Amino acid sequence: MSRIVIDKEKCKACYLCINECPKQLIKISNDTNKLGVHTVEFNDPDNKCIGCAMCAMRCPDLAITEVYRG
Repeated sequence: MSRIVIDKEKCKACYLCINECPKQLIKISNDTNKLGVHTVEFNDPDNKCIGCAMCAMRCPDLAITEVYRG
């Protein structure tokens, strides 16, 4: 099982990661960061993340890291 961690302060709200997630687990957050942009959030209550890391590879700001759960 996997999950991702999003560094909201690095996120510039390009939202490219949203389209990359095959399970549609990344959404626009209501929260804003220091840049004043609505960042993204990872929402996976049913553990559907397959660990493909496509979101992390697509992020131009390196704001997403994949973490494996044991």
